[in-house]
Amino acid sequence: MLTLLAALFAASLVVPWVMRRLGRATFHLLALLLAVALTVLLVRTLPQALDADQAGVAGPRAPPVEVTEWIPDLGVDIALRADVLSLVMTMLILGVGALVMLYCARYFSAADRSAGPFAAELLAFAAAMLGLVLSDDLIMLFIFWELTTVLSFLLIGHASHRIVARRSAIQALVVTTFGGLAMLVGLVLLGELAGTYRLSEILAAAGAGQAGDAAQLSGAGVDVAVLLLLVGAVTKSALVPFHFWLPAAMAAPTPVSAYLHAAAMVKAGVFLVARLAPGFHDTAFWDAAVIGLGLATLIIGAWRSLRQTDLKLVLAYGTVSQLGLLVLVNGLGTAEAALAGVAMLLAHGLFKAALFMVVGIIDHETGTRDLRQLSGLGRGQPALLVTAVLAAASMAGIPPLFGFVAKESALESMVAVGGGLGWTAAVGVALGSGLTVAYSARFLWGAFAAKPGVETTPTGRLGVVFLAAPAALALLGLLLGPAPQPVGMLGGPISALSGGGEEATAELALWHGLAPGLGLSAAAWLLGAVLFLLSRRDLDWPGRVPQRLEAERLYRGLIRGLDALAVRLTSQTQRGSLGFYLFIILTVATLVPLSVLLLAGHRMPADWILAETPLQVVLAVVVLAGAVGAVRAHKRFMAVLLVSLCGFGSAGIFALQGSPDLALTILLVESAVLVVFVLALRMLPAGIWTQNPTGFRTARALLGAAFGLVMMAAVAVGLAARSSDPVSVEFPWLAHDVGHGANIVNVTLVDIRAWDTFGEITVLASAATGVASLIFVQRRDVRRRSLHEVPTGSVGRVVDDAELSPQHVQELRVARSFATVAREAWLVAGRTVAPEHRSIVFEVVTRLLFHAVILLSVYLLLAGHNDPGGGFAGGLLVGLALMLRYLAGGRYELEAAVPFSASALMGWGMTVACASGMMPLLVDGQLFQSAYVELTLPLLGEHALVSSVIFDIGVYLVVAGLILDILRSLGAEIDVRSEQQSLAEASRLRRRGRMASAWAGTGD
Repeated sequence: MLTLLAALFAASLVVPWVMRRLGRATFHLLALLLAVALTVLLVRTLPQALDADQAGVAGPRAPPVEVTEWIPDLGVDIALRADVLSLVMTMLILGVGALVMLYCARYFSAADRSAGPFAAELLAFAAAMLGLVLSDDLIMLFIFWELTTVLSFLLIGHASHRIVARRSAIQALVVTTFGGLAMLVGLVLLGELAGTYRLSEILAAAGAGQAGDAAQLSGAGVDVAVLLLLVGAVTKSALVPFHFWLPAAMAAPTPVSAYLHAAAMVKAGVFLVARLAPGFHDTAFWDAAVIGLGLATLIIGAWRSLRQTDLKLVLAYGTVSQLGLLVLVNGLGTAEAALAGVAMLLAHGLFKAALFMVVGIIDHETGTRDLRQLSGLGRGQPALLVTAVLAAASMAGIPPLFGFVAKESALESMVAVGGGLGWTAAVGVALGSGLTVAYSARFLWGAFAAKPGVETTPTGRLGVVFLAAPAALALLGLLLGPAPQPVGMLGGPISALSGGGEEATAELALWHGLAPGLGLSAAAWLLGAVLFLLSRRDLDWPGRVPQRLEAERLYRGLIRGLDALAVRLTSQTQRGSLGFYLFIILTVATLVPLSVLLLAGHRMPADWILAETPLQVVLAVVVLAGAVGAVRAHKRFMAVLLVSLCGFGSAGIFALQGSPDLALTILLVESAVLVVFVLALRMLPAGIWTQNPTGFRTARALLGAAFGLVMMAAVAVGLAARSSDPVSVEFPWLAHDVGHGANIVNVTLVDIRAWDTFGEITVLASAATGVASLIFVQRRDVRRRSLHEVPTGSVGRVVDDAELSPQHVQELRVARSFATVAREAWLVAGRTVAPEHRSIVFEVVTRLLFHAVILLSVYLLLAGHNDPGGGFAGGLLVGLALMLRYLAGGRYELEAAVPFSASALMGWGMTVACASGMMPLLVDGQLFQSAYVELTLPLLGEHALVSSVIFDIGVYLVVAGLILDILRSLGAEIDVRSEQQSLAEASRLRRRGRMASAWAGTGD
């Protein structure tokens, strides 16, 4: 079974390629593929399924089962079980699917390029539907359930250029996904209550098919879980109040309607009800959800069908009505009802798929589906008429068609229930059957009869292949009517599940004698004839009945309300204010943990240590002073300096606690962030508060203090609640024996938790790309040929030397000359930086420290495995060295210092890190597994090499590239823009001066 499923999914991937080479003949191959798949599956599983004890979950008489381990940690297996109910659905899915594929070979034109994707989606849908009915694992059932939802969305919206198709596809997706999510909650709840996610075991625990045994699975939780499952079934099978999506889905091509909306997808909800009924038909909400909604849907759908003039909508609302009947019959939970339910499933798939294909032929040949415009089609297409009559008569329950046998069995099963419930259902079904007779006759008369005053509809000659699929289905319905024994043989084992282990006493037969069911059928035929005569006399009479409540109108109103709420909520919350966003985030992050701490009982630590050394108290005072000063600061620059003071003080506290690595990293990060903030502040106003500064500042200060105190309390509670040894206990020996290093922090980053570090440097590279994208207008790291290329507001315009002042022209010449001496000179700030921006002391310090800092960064990189340091600290130190050089010499000096792209540097870092992780795979190792080699080198002595150092080099390059990218974004690029603005302003002033001189020369 699993091989068959995999083959169907794999075939769907290559269908478009095959379609481009074979054209429409590909549909013939797909029809053959589905037919072969059905034959193989039935031959391999049907004999054992018929002989099996259906209630059993294991043993020699269990149905065929295949279990493949998939996610063992979550207990999710690919469990497939081919019992008789699954095989009945399989016959519909693969059998009708094969005929629909054959029908598509003539439905689509030879030049239709969309046929390839359509065929692939239809085949993938067949595979997903097959997986759904065979699944014995609740999670796999949900996965296949949602696959059918997504694929039906694609198939309904196949004509994506039509807005009706797109809206209908979205509507179907929204409704069925809502039901699917509710069903997922029910599946998880039911699986947890049962202690297993195996569906057959859950049904066995619920008492399905176990005569005289009490159900082991019951209670309020089970009732709620089953109700949630029924929500999924009701939405999928388009029952009231979710029935409106199915008629709207008729915007799909006719093969989709014939397959998804007659034989396959809408039957998924019916299948789920039939599967659950043996074990859960006695739950609290079952009768109201299944029988009540089924009966309402039967009558409402049939009545709405009488109001339609589009043949396809007549069948669509008829399908809604029939689905209500199917859910009602399969949900009764008795043995006779289970037998009737199987017969109704097969009968409906046969006649409704055939009728949809007949409508597709009519539309294809005449160009219309309006029954008011069709006339005399029966005389021109007698074979099509016979096919439609057989299928429609079966739908109306006219003997000797199989539809009559199935409906008669359904009525008898309801009468057998007895009581108010049984007779109410029987009378309701008889009323719905009368409406079904009426719209069936209306369909035949509207499609084929000659109408006075309407011209005869011309048609061409039908091909045999085009008519073969619906004719085969209609003929099968005729043959199974007098001889329903094969279906009865299939329904027997299924009925045993619902009858306490005993098969149904009733049998499928064309004649049951003068029984109550026959009387109800006769009343339905009479009622249908009267309603048809009324509709024939006045085509619009059902439409004049006032509609007080329409589900689709409610749906559209709900969607409009959600849209309006989303717009209003967005306008209130997405204000474009970073301060507002942070206020909301911190408020939630404060109130939620605080509520948990106050409402739940927690134990606080018994011992508190304020400080271990007096210097810690001093540093804590420094941190608090920096925090208070940052809150009270009126200038952004001062606030940034005070925040950095908090960071430096925290680094000192970590150093006193014996964490030199963390202290070093914080010092480097704070230094780099301070410079970055100062660079960014050049584009922001100097002041912070613009409106009501006191109120905003006080509220934010109180929120910040509250957040800090709540986090402190949460950490303290977490530490006091520890019941197991911390993970860090194992890190020393892991670092020494596995990572071969003495620096636990660095070995953890590059060896023990290498995957985490790899994810972090990936985020760093992404963050650098995002920052640069916000700053750069042109492509990153593209150096201008000179300051001569200065945009002035017009695209492509370049400032001319004649438009610049003599001072700017001199600056351009100096800039151009710098390029010629850049290779010989070093830190020539006098050539590139304005005198008022120069600092001789800073230049001298940079010349003294730059190379030493670069060497120190390399030392930190190589020594980090055993001593404080590492690739992250080394990369930060390189970034600080580049910041020194940029601040001393400007953007030209930065270009000369690093003449290559920052993105390339990060890319090489990611490549080195990734390569170091994949190299062990070449020697049958694991990802990021490290190797250790001890060497004795001449003059250098004994040394130990660890391969994780290569990963650390990648981190080093990524961090250095990150700092370089930020420098070029927030530093050099902002410098360029400032120069452009000043040059453009000077040019504008010079032009204004020339115009003023010209006006003065005219004497005006």
